[in-house]
Amino acid sequence: MKYIEKFQYITNDIPHLTHVEQAQNACEAGAKWIQYRCLTKADDELLNDINAIAEICDDWGTTLVVTNHIHLNGKADIQGFHIEDMGADFIALREQVGEDITLGGSANTLENLVRIAKEGADYAGLGPFAATETKPNNFPLITLEQYKRITDELRKSALSIPVVAVGGIKIYDVAALMQTGIYGIAVSGAINFADDFIEAYQDFYEAVKF
Repeated sequence: MKYIEKFQYITNDIPHLTHVEQAQNACEAGAKWIQYRCLTKADDELLNDINAIAEICDDWGTTLVVTNHIHLNGKADIQGFHIEDMGADFIALREQVGEDITLGGSANTLENLVRIAKEGADYAGLGPFAATETKPNNFPLITLEQYKRITDELRKSALSIPVVAVGGIKIYDVAALMQTGIYGIAVSGAINFADDFIEAYQDFYEAVKF
């Protein structure tokens, strides 16, 4: 069973902090899982970022997961990939990266979750919970009742996959979300745009863990 962190921090393209600065801040705040999400750079720039973040993560004992860009596997010290394409073939992806790499996928429905779980994804990000400018998309929002129903159905089906809520989550949403039976939470904007990055990270971490 691979290690999947309950509180996952996601970097993003923002004006006031580079991805590397975001990763450094998150690690200083205690992050054990960083998802590098950059869809705007060429491969050489991506690798520059990833190598710098990998060094930071190595210093702090933090897992580094890269959004998409699975073609970079083996070119940097990457522990996992998160694939946002909800139609992705996880059987083929697993064959491509091997068994040691962590593979996560995005889902918006129970059907999405069941399929990627059966195909061998190690965890799933289920969302969006709320509207977010960090990752614009046209998928319907998932209510607390739907999170609970989906996790209940997964449990009944005996399919074991950690489900992480994602999308526009604020600190005041965490307690109710965790009560639905989901495994954890992923956050980007609520930390990146907070007045105090480290304090915001630690508030989320404590809310998710306890």
